Parts: sequence; structure tokens; C-alpha cells
Amino acid sequence: MTTFHWAHTNINVFNLEKSLAFYKEALGLSVMGTIDGPEGRFKIVYLGDGKNTHRLELTWLKDRTEPYNLGDNEIHLAMTTPDFDGALAKHKAMDCTIWENKDMGIYFIQDPDGYWVEILPERFVK
Repeated sequence: MTTFHWAHTNINVFNLEKSLAFYKEALGLSVMGTIDGPEGRFKIVYLGDGKNTHRLELTWLKDRTEPYNLGDNEIHLAMTTPDFDGALAKHKAMDCTIWENKDMGIYFIQDPDGYWVEILPERFVK
């Protein structure tokens, strides 16, 4: 039987520098690699936490003139943290927390392009 392993998740971003700054400050993700398209038409940046092999791939398209319309898209990223309360306080201070579900013990932040990232305690996936 063929097996598969997660490699990356891609999202397109309108302002690469703004997105890089957000993911670094909000989630501690660092640049793990880049690909520059021919004639600078696009740039791909792979972000990671330095611990896992899974990457968040940000794709920036040079000729894009308008922010992306995510519509009713409810797709989101999800990350865990061992310090849930500390992360929530940090994200509230950054003013990027957009929804909390105290009953479930989770919350969501929003990146500069409108993508949601679910934050949940590490115990949820162990």
C-alpha cells in the first residue's frame, strides 16, 4: 500500500511582507525556503516552526492587483499550543483574535488576507 505524508498547505497572499510579519509574530513561523518565479512573476515562501516537516506555503503573485475574495470559504488552518492562555493574551494584544468559543476551549485569529487560524490547546490532539 502506498503511504502519504503531509508536505505543505498553500495559501495565496496579497502582501507577502505583511503576511510574513504576521505569521512570525502571531505564530512564531520562520522562512524555511523560497522559490522565485521567472522574471519575478511570483514568489513562494515556505514557513515552518523548525520542529515539524509540515510547511505553510505562501504564494505571492506579482500581477495581483486586488486582495483575494475568500467568500463563504470556511476552510481554516489549525495550530496547537502548550500555552493556550498566553497565546490568547498575545493574540488579543495583536488585535487579531476574531472569535472565541469558551465552551469548546478554542479561538480563531485572522491573517492579513482574511484566512482564519484556529488555536487550540495541545491536549486536543494528543
